[in-house]
Amino acid sequence: MTNHVLQIPLSDRWRIYHRLQELKIKSSCPPDGSLRVQVNNLLEAILIRSTVMQFLASRHELLEWLERCWHYSDES
Repeated sequence: MTNHVLQIPLSDRWRIYHRLQELKIKSSCPPDGSLRVQVNNLLEAILIRSTVMQFLASRHELLEWLERCWHYSDES
């Protein structure tokens, strides 16, 4: 189990927090304005990364990531 502090813009912090709660990932928003996330395994790390990207990445970045995933799945 590892705890991480994410620096997320205030405008997105609560939306990300609520999505992580829906995914049953332990997280909190303390008064200091940070988003604290508990990472227990690789799947949670992937879900956290995906959730943060969903809210913060540009459309171009999301398309590149999706294309890399498709390319990787074609190689398998």
